[in-house]
Amino acid sequence: MATQTIQYGRVTWTNIERVTPEDIHALREAYPHFHPLDLEDLQSRIERPKIDEYEDYLFVVMQFPLWDPVQRVSRAAEVDMFVGSGYLVTVSDGALKPLKHLFEQCQSDTEIREQLMGRGASKVFYAVIDRLVDYVFPILYKIDANIRRLEDEIFTEDSRHVMQDLSFVRRDIIALRRITRPQISIVENLEKVDRPFIREDLDVYFGDILDHLFKAWDIVEDHLEVINGLSDMANTLVSYRLNEVMRILTVISVIMLPLTLISGIYGMNVKLPLMRYPGTFLFVMGLMFAIVISMLLYFRRRGWL
Repeated sequence: MATQTIQYGRVTWTNIERVTPEDIHALREAYPHFHPLDLEDLQSRIERPKIDEYEDYLFVVMQFPLWDPVQRVSRAAEVDMFVGSGYLVTVSDGALKPLKHLFEQCQSDTEIREQLMGRGASKVFYAVIDRLVDYVFPILYKIDANIRRLEDEIFTEDSRHVMQDLSFVRRDIIALRRITRPQISIVENLEKVDRPFIREDLDVYFGDILDHLFKAWDIVEDHLEVINGLSDMANTLVSYRLNEVMRILTVISVIMLPLTLISGIYGMNVKLPLMRYPGTFLFVMGLMFAIVISMLLYFRRRGWL
């Protein structure tokens, strides 16, 4: 159980990491008006982003990307929030660094604690979402750097490595797209709907967060378009190189066909012309060499080589 609480004035911020049944029981006693279904959702890590609105509080589920270096893809990290008049409860698995750092700053820094919590719980609620949304952009910039690197490597001969990296980046972009889109509707709701326990002047701030989300969405869409174009180009290059290999192999096969025919005929255990003469071997080898030269010249003239 990792439950910590900060009290400043009339505002209480409770942060829970890796929630346990004991934490749920403690929340039920501290906030008996919380709906049982919302408390039940805290133990589920597969909740879709949503807002459940009640008379005196909001239950908000949001997801933000968390980079997985092993699988090389962004995973959805969930944060659940209860916000009401004078209190904020945040529940996560502890992996979202911005949330953890903001809570630690409020614990250790009196000025930051006064700046955030001195203006009510809704201000802290806004600050949490704002920090988590800003955390998306370093991941997007990292993808942009990977795309630029792939643009430089796509014309190299190591096509297998390039195609593999393209697939990883595309999967990551698709994951970010799936994570980012649902958050837009939630912040739109927070901006447009007035609630008595959310400060009225925060609609402008939530609008700023919404602009950041739209910017992130546009970046993700641009990245997806670019990576699809690079994938098409890589597939074209791979097909071209494969065709080049097949053309060379076809030329070799065609050249070897008459040579195989001649060597097969003279390898038969029957009487054949010129077999009595000692220079037959040299004659046959010269004939094969002449066929090879003539065929190469013909292919060259037709532009096949």
